[in-house]
Amino acid sequence: MKLFPTGHATHPQWRMAAALVLAQLRAQMALPDYASAPSLGLLYITDHYANEAQGLLDYLSAELPEVTDWSGTVGVGVSANNAEYFDEPALSVMLLDVSADQYRVFSGVAPLPTHANHPGTGFVAHTALVHADGRTPELTELLAEMAARTDTGYLFGGLSASRSANVQFAVGGDGNMAGQGGASGVFDGGLSGVAFGAGVSLVSRVTQGCQPVGALRTITEAHENVVLQLDGESALDVLLDTLEVSLDGDPQPALRKVRATLAGLVSAGEQPQGQRRTGHFGTDTRVRHIVGLDGSRRGVALADQVEAGMHLAFCQRNVAAARADLMRICAEIREELSPEALEPASLMSSSNTGADSAVASGASATGAAPQTERRICGAIYVSCSGRGGPHFGGPSAELQIVRHALGDVPLAGFFAGGEIAHHHLYGYTGVLTVFVDSEPSPS
Repeated sequence: MKLFPTGHATHPQWRMAAALVLAQLRAQMALPDYASAPSLGLLYITDHYANEAQGLLDYLSAELPEVTDWSGTVGVGVSANNAEYFDEPALSVMLLDVSADQYRVFSGVAPLPTHANHPGTGFVAHTALVHADGRTPELTELLAEMAARTDTGYLFGGLSASRSANVQFAVGGDGNMAGQGGASGVFDGGLSGVAFGAGVSLVSRVTQGCQPVGALRTITEAHENVVLQLDGESALDVLLDTLEVSLDGDPQPALRKVRATLAGLVSAGEQPQGQRRTGHFGTDTRVRHIVGLDGSRRGVALADQVEAGMHLAFCQRNVAAARADLMRICAEIREELSPEALEPASLMSSSNTGADSAVASGASATGAAPQTERRICGAIYVSCSGRGGPHFGGPSAELQIVRHALGDVPLAGFFAGGEIAHHHLYGYTGVLTVFVDSEPSPS
């Protein structure tokens, strides 16, 4: 693969912004290191353009006839290399240099088939980029079902975020995607995205931006969304002991600490790996808000259903924790791409992060380390709409961290209403996925 052309711009008029993006794409497509005729495009727009989504897609499709397949969605912000456009009219486009036999665009009217049901298609999904509408009924179950349609079970992406239309883009085969019929390529509701074959090499990491403040415990009693006991002790007492506060006397200082605390949950039956291995949460952990305290039952109410057998660790989210965790996942990606540069102890540490990564490549992640460095051809970053700007200390600070760690790599993405990784739905996280050249360059 060659480098993926990218373009991004902001302007009150979408046609002017699109023209600026086209100029950037065409300039890069003329360079020898960049793909000259990519057929797959990702289009992310802010909700300022949501009502003009069809016209914008038609314009880009007409100006880039070589791009026969499109996917994307809307967010309250979009991202690019070193920059974010938050709460302003903008778009971010990336053209992927992926062989046509190694991807399939899917949508609600043209769903991704299972290989078992369609053995003659010649395409087997290995991973999938998913865009979803958060209002979709039984979304969690749909994501699990979608993950089951891939060989690895790994999804990455996010939920549309818009104050107007929750649009998604899905166009396959120059508008002739099987099953699409008269659909225009702009959808509202359900799931859409791109499935990638085993020949597309990628590495993905999730940053939760949280710092555990207590030990990982097992929920031993629960009712609906209320945790009643942790390791046989009342959940409320465990929380207060963890925060070193008391509700006796003036409860306000304790309540302020509780409001700044969240709970990291691991489903029953899943082996909790992230915190125990690296000191950080992995993708086995879903961070949820504490929504109340139950004084009569000495319980802690969470913004999710809980059950006995799940694992829980209390945590806190702040600027320092968010920056440190984002830098951590970027460093892990760099180590994944050039493992020969690691000291033996570092290599051991890196190998313990499988819980929050996905690797899709021709080489085994557990085999002998190659003696060459693989080049990042492009990256997709989906971050929570609650993480933009001030959450990292200033405008575009989040994307500047990514660029500082990964270098000047092509990047596109959006600020979502929820993030998707593996088969889980997250909040207040970032999902960073890089596409890697299958032909490594000499170190």
